[in-house]
Amino acid sequence: MKLRIKFRKFGAVRFLGHLDVMRFFQKAVRRAGIDIASTSGFSPHPVMSFASALGVGTESNGEYLDIEVHSVTDSRDMAARLNEASVPGIEVTSVKKLPPGARNAMASVAAAAYTVSFREGREPMFPYPEKLDEFCRQEQIWILKETKKGSREVDGKPGIFEWTVLENGEISLFLDASSAGHIKPSLLMEAFVSHYGESLQENALQMTREELYTDCLEEMQTCAGVRTVHGVRTVHGLGTVHGTQSIRQAQAIRETPIPQEAQAAHSTRAFIPLDSIGTEIVGEKPYEP
Repeated sequence: MKLRIKFRKFGAVRFLGHLDVMRFFQKAVRRAGIDIASTSGFSPHPVMSFASALGVGTESNGEYLDIEVHSVTDSRDMAARLNEASVPGIEVTSVKKLPPGARNAMASVAAAAYTVSFREGREPMFPYPEKLDEFCRQEQIWILKETKKGSREVDGKPGIFEWTVLENGEISLFLDASSAGHIKPSLLMEAFVSHYGESLQENALQMTREELYTDCLEEMQTCAGVRTVHGVRTVHGLGTVHGTQSIRQAQAIRETPIPQEAQAAHSTRAFIPLDSIGTEIVGEKPYEP
C-alpha cells in the first residue's frame, strides 16, 4: 500500500537541505511506529520518495513524501504519530492512501505556487507592484539558469503561468515545476529587478512554497478508479478556476476555445494538488508493532 504524506516546513528548519530532511523522515517514520516497507538486499532502507526538492531558506506549506507500508491504522492516527516524532518546524498535515497506478510524488510534480515578498529595507527602488504585470506580459522573459554545462539564458515565459500582487504587497506566483521546464521564483525575481536596471540585494527575498501540483488529466488517466478530484486549478492565460471537476469536465476545459492572445502564451492546462487523488484512511485495523 502506498501513502502520500503532506507536510509543512517552516522556521529554522527551512535552512535544512533536502538530504537532511530525507534522513530526518527515515528516522521519524521508525520512531512513529509506521509499518513501512524496506528495500531488499544487503543494505535495506525505507521505501520513500520525495516530490520536488525545496531550496534552502524557503518555507513551505505543501511538501510531499510517498512511502510504501505493509499495514496502516488511519490517517489521523498516523499523522499524529509522525508529529509526535517530529521536531519544531516540520508538521505533517495529512496522510492519504494512493490509488492503484498513481505515479510517485517526484514524477507527478508539474507546477508550484509560491508567495514572495521583499524583506524590509531591501525592496527595489522602482514601484515593483505596478511593474510586475508589465514585466510578465512580455513576449519573452530571459532567465539565467545554472546547468551542468554552465550558465545559460533561457526563455522562462512559457513556465510563468500566473502572477498577482496581493493587497499586502506580497507576490503570488504559479510556475512550471516539471523536470523539463522548472522555473525558480528567485531567478524570476532576479530577472524582474534586473529588467528595471537594479540588482537584487543579498537575502532580499522571503519565499514560501504554498503548494505542489500535478497535471490533472495525466494523473487521472493513470490512476485506476479515479473519476473526481478537488482543487482543480486551470491555466489558460485568463486566470484560474477553483472547485471540483470530473475527468470529463477537465477534458472539456482543455477543449474550450481560447482567445488568440492566450494561445500565444501557453495552451490550456488543468492542475491539481498532489494530494487530491489520495483518500483518507478511516477505520483500518490498528497496527501493533
